[in-house]
Amino acid sequence: MAAPIRPPTYTPEEYLAHERQAAYKSEYLAGQIVAMSGVSWEHSLITGNLLTVLHGQLRDRPCTVHASDLRVKVRAHGMYTYPDLIVVCGAPQFEDAHVDTLLNPTVIVEVLSPSTEAYDRGAKFGYYRALPSLQEYLLVAQDQMLLEHYRRADASWVLTATTDSAAVVRLPAIGCDLPLAEVYRKVNWPATNAPDTAGNRA
Repeated sequence: MAAPIRPPTYTPEEYLAHERQAAYKSEYLAGQIVAMSGVSWEHSLITGNLLTVLHGQLRDRPCTVHASDLRVKVRAHGMYTYPDLIVVCGAPQFEDAHVDTLLNPTVIVEVLSPSTEAYDRGAKFGYYRALPSLQEYLLVAQDQMLLEHYRRADASWVLTATTDSAAVVRLPAIGCDLPLAEVYRKVNWPATNAPDTAGNRA
């Protein structure tokens, strides 16, 4: 009986050398390089809305917001990943002189996709929690109006879920407000799935 074929493993140095020359983005964990898939129309709209809202509020503050082109390393787990959105406050810390791998995000936002939702909620959040700098983690649904906000409270994390289209989610770590109506601006769901003014489904 033939032995099962194991996928090749790569060192972090091999991954970074590959990534800095690749035409597409890949993530890295436990020796494996995983290519990232494309995103939906709704995913792209929501990410753009979030970037717009946060950029406007952080314009004159010592924080900056970045879309998914900036790589983050979780040193405790040797993971390299591209969150959908990052806010970093104070002086950014980078892994090396390439200045393309951030070590100290303050806020991370992931817009949920069907293929990655379970990972973003579970194992990936577990990896992110190992970042000493991380104060808030947001999960934003793309198939319904739902924003889940995790906030660090000493050794634990406090979750608040918001579905009300008139609600405003406060991000105390960066002093910003996220109105759900702006987060989901121009996102159109089928009539049977559209939220009412209280965020309920039809």
